[in-house]
Order: sequence, then structure tokens, then C-alpha cells
Amino acid sequence: MTDAPITAARLPLAAQMLRFGLAGTAGFVVDTATVYLAHFRLGLDLYSAGALAYLTAATMTWLLNRHFTFPEARAQRAGSQWLRFIVTQLAGFALNRGTYAVLIATLAAARAEPVIAVAAGSLAGMTVNFLAARFLVFREGAR
Repeated sequence: MTDAPITAARLPLAAQMLRFGLAGTAGFVVDTATVYLAHFRLGLDLYSAGALAYLTAATMTWLLNRHFTFPEARAQRAGSQWLRFIVTQLAGFALNRGTYAVLIATLAAARAEPVIAVAAGSLAGMTVNFLAARFLVFREGAR
């Protein structure tokens, strides 16, 4: 196995993936904060808190990705782009929240500290989310 260096041709993609990861990290913070607020302060059950948190974090990451990761896509209509983002992220959502739900249901540590389930879910959905965002949402020519 050889290590493939980041060549000049791959550098823009690597930079884009890094920006996507940074937007995702911000989304993780919003996701976690929303779960904690909705569950521990507002009294929602952890599953409802997780669903609310996902929609909140997904909207925030769409905004960051629109302006930071894929700035060339700002010319697209925001409403239809947001809807495409939310719809295409459903595969990532399934992996993300499926992992979250399994951990909440099976691990006492995840129930006590939901950040464990949020982190595992975020990692599970990240690759699928990047590919969907890059090729289906923020692509050239999308309206």
C-alpha cells in the first residue's frame, strides 16, 4: 500500500473536505447543545430532542456549507437548495440518528451523556453527507 500524496490537483478537494468538516464540527456543537437544551431544560424525551437537534444542526450546516464550503453555489435559490440539502442528507440522517438511537437504547453512558451518541452518529453520517452535498446539492448548474 502506498501513501498517495496530496497533489496540486487534489488540493482543492482536500480543502473543500476540510471546510465541510469544519462546518460539520460547528453542526456537532449545535446538535449537542440542542439535545441538552431540549432534553434537560425543556423536558423533551431524548429521541424528540435528537430529531429537533438534527433539523437545527442541518439547517446551520447548510448555511455554513453554502457560504464557506461551496461559495460558488450561492447563486442557487436558497429555498430549493435548502430543501435539496435536507432531502439528500436523509441517508446521512439515517446513519446519524440510527447510530444515535441504538446507543441511547443500549448504553447507559450514552443516556447519561448524550454527547457520546451525538458524536458517534455524526461520524457515521459524515461521508455520505459530504458526497451528497458535493454531487447533488452544491453542484454547478443546480437551481
